[in-house]
Formats: sequence, structure tokens, C-alpha cells
Amino acid sequence: MPVARVPHRLPRSGLCAAAVAAVLLAGASGCGTEDGGEPSVPSSAAAPVSATATATTSDTAAATAPGAPSAAASTPGTATASAAPTTRAATTPPPVPTRLTAAVDTRGGRLALVRGGAAQEFTVTLRNGNSADYRHLLVALQMEILVGEPGDEPGSGPEFLLERFDRASGTWRPAELRVANDAKPLSLFTGGGPLARGAVRIERYRLRATAGGPTGSSPVVVSFIDTDADREAAAHVLLGHSTG
Repeated sequence: MPVARVPHRLPRSGLCAAAVAAVLLAGASGCGTEDGGEPSVPSSAAAPVSATATATTSDTAAATAPGAPSAAASTPGTATASAAPTTRAATTPPPVPTRLTAAVDTRGGRLALVRGGAAQEFTVTLRNGNSADYRHLLVALQMEILVGEPGDEPGSGPEFLLERFDRASGTWRPAELRVANDAKPLSLFTGGGPLARGAVRIERYRLRATAGGPTGSSPVVVSFIDTDADREAAAHVLLGHSTG
């Protein structure tokens, strides 16, 4: 005898679940709108994204700002690096002090006189430095006593005749030649002519031996004396001399 089949029925709860699943499946499989356009995204869905992006950008800027150097902090360093160094005005150093120098010159390098013979000329050159002006600068000449021939007394008469050329008159005039073996104190010298700083003065002299004078060899000591200060303005110079 055939068995009658009873149709299987889903429980009421199963129907509800199947209906919900069908509705969700139909919504997920949709690929456009009714007119074929792209589905619009609800504004409620876009807002979180925009809010998230805005928050991310704001958070990044906020995180970066404390660590990054500010414009105010970097400006002083930049200004210091680019500032031009201060240049001081160049100053000219003062000139090195120089003193008076003197030189004595003759044609043969020395005086070779003959008793009763012609005079021989020599020059004295004074070159002043930049340290002092002289109001009275004197050229003083001295020679030691020569031993004369037997019977002659040293210093008994003029043994030598010294003359100095006077530029103003253009003539030769007598000058002093001290013949002695001792030094004359500087305070006893007087006279002399002016010599400004940087100036040069050349004096001409000539010397001859008298016929009755002694023979021998003795240098002529040429000294340069500041008679206002009673001191030598330069080292003395020796001029070689012999009389035959």
C-alpha cells in the first residue's frame, strides 16, 4: 500500500532567516542605479572618511610642530651666519725712529799731506733721521799730537791749517782743528748750525800741513755734537791721515 508523503515545511524561524538572507543578497548583488549610473555613496558614509582624513592631517601637523624648529628659532642662527664681519679701519703704523748718520769722504780715502804742500779737501755729510730737530749741530775735528823732528816742540806753532767752505760768501774760512791727546768735555763746545728732520747737509773742508810741522800718522776724529743738549748726536768718524 503506497505511503503518502507529507510535504516538508520549514520552521517559522527558518522562513524569517531565509527571507532576511534573500533581501541582503539582493542588495549586495546590485551594480548600479535604475538608470545605469554609479551608485551614490550616502553622505553619512563619506563623513567618517573626511573626518578621519582631517583628523589625520591635523594630528600630523600637531605632532610635527613641537619637534620642528620654528621660524623664530631659526632666524637668529641664519642672521648670525649671513652677517658680514665687521671690518676695522686700517691704521698706518708709525715710522721707525731713525737718528742722525754721518759720513766723511775724501778722494783717496785718506789724507796724505806733505809739509808745506797743497791742502787736501774732504767732505762731511750729515743725514738727519725722523726722531729730532737740531738747532745747533756742530762738526768738531781733533787730531792727536804728532812727534816732530828733533828740536821741534809739539804745539809750538800752527802745525796744520784747517779751512771750511762758506756757501754764503763762496770763500774758504778758517776752522778749528784741535790738536791734543785728551778729550774736550762736550759742555765746552758751542755753536753749530740747524738741521731739520729728514734734512741733509754737506760741509766741505780742506787741510794742509805747514812747512815747520811734524811728520807722522794720526787719524782725524770727526765728532757731531748737539751743543744745546751737550751730547753727541751720532758716533764719531775716523779719517785716516799721514804727513810726510
